Amino acid sequence: MTQHVKAGAHSSRRRVIVASLIGTSLEWYDFFLYSSAAALVFGKLFFPTFDPVTGTLLAFATHAVAFVARPLGGIVFGHFGDRVGRRGVLVATLVLMGTATMLIGVLPTYAQWGVAAPVALVVLRFLQGLGLGGEWGGAVVMTLEHGEENKRGRAAAWPQVGVPAGNLLSAGVLWVMNFALTDAAFLSWGWRVPFLLSGVLLLVGLWIRVAVTESPQFEAMKSEQGTAKVPLFEVLRTHPRGLLTAMAARIGTDVAFYVFTLYLLTYVTTTVGLPRQAGLTAVLVGSGLQLFLIPFFGALSDRVGRRPVYAAGAVAAAAWAFAFFPLLDTGNRLVIVLAVVVALMTHAAMYGPQAAFVAEMFSTRLRYSGASMGYQVAGILGGALAPIISVKLVQTTGSALSVSVYVLVALMITGVALWFAPETAHVSERAATEPAAREGVAA
Repeated sequence: MTQHVKAGAHSSRRRVIVASLIGTSLEWYDFFLYSSAAALVFGKLFFPTFDPVTGTLLAFATHAVAFVARPLGGIVFGHFGDRVGRRGVLVATLVLMGTATMLIGVLPTYAQWGVAAPVALVVLRFLQGLGLGGEWGGAVVMTLEHGEENKRGRAAAWPQVGVPAGNLLSAGVLWVMNFALTDAAFLSWGWRVPFLLSGVLLLVGLWIRVAVTESPQFEAMKSEQGTAKVPLFEVLRTHPRGLLTAMAARIGTDVAFYVFTLYLLTYVTTTVGLPRQAGLTAVLVGSGLQLFLIPFFGALSDRVGRRPVYAAGAVAAAAWAFAFFPLLDTGNRLVIVLAVVVALMTHAAMYGPQAAFVAEMFSTRLRYSGASMGYQVAGILGGALAPIISVKLVQTTGSALSVSVYVLVALMITGVALWFAPETAHVSERAATEPAAREGVAA
């Protein structure tokens, strides 16, 4: 009987991990697809009346709109995730993201709709941000709360794998379209195909996600304590330190990632003078490696702690930022791949333990809202601005060294947060969080 129960629990955990991994992969596929298209074609298609640099900046500005929407999505979906349950909310976020992405695939350009085209693009990007804002927190919380007590870092790291998986999928599809089509065909209609493909992926994701069970910790908490009336207000009142720590720790990680993967595409094509395919290939190889490294570093954080693994990645990323652009400047494609691979290795060391690190700052009753807000608000200061600031820094200074300094400063903020953060890896989940709610601190 006991073995049967254990086998059932193991099977349930496996289903949740698979559903979270596939769901987040599809969400990030949609999100990164837009980001890559903003770097490659949207400036020409939706802002053609501006010079190339300004057009790229405006395309990145529409990219940044989603980062503003993500905290709002975290608030809205986090509210219902903490009030009603995790499972149903995760289905809703997937539908919202997939629908918005498909509509981008059929959106008329500036040449067809005039100013209405970029306006509609901004609206759809905003809806993508809402969906992703609710997705990350729910997926991480579900895997954490279904996971084994001493393996929370590894369990929560699986939704993080959805980031490189989505990046790999979006970059791969764009790479194939770019390789198979002429520049004119890709610019005319080829870029639309990956967005329309999201519809097929959406059906697959829904089929898997509706089969998972609700979080057992949420169900137990709901029957014992009842849910919070307004989770966001309670997070602000009872977990202020956890919220600030989560935000600060994430800023540097986000800046480094978007410089290493998104601004890279612009830098390689405009400054180095190589075709789009060179940057996309490097991102493909680096993202493929991250599929294995992120769960490895998540599991490592279960043994040695969240903070040491996270901090080692931050230090390595800060140092590599100063080697990154000189390596790109060589124009050697193999060297460019090496630069991106090492950069994404340092990011994996931060990103693997990050999910558990953030989620463990909050009690079960408020975890969806707290983790979502801590993660998504930092995205405005990190990922939303990183490509725009990077473009302007190089345009103003004439050197990518300024971007390396920018990455260093952002990672120093992360380092300070880690220094003051509590270590929760070796503390039981309940002991690590429930007292925090009573004392008004993170843990």
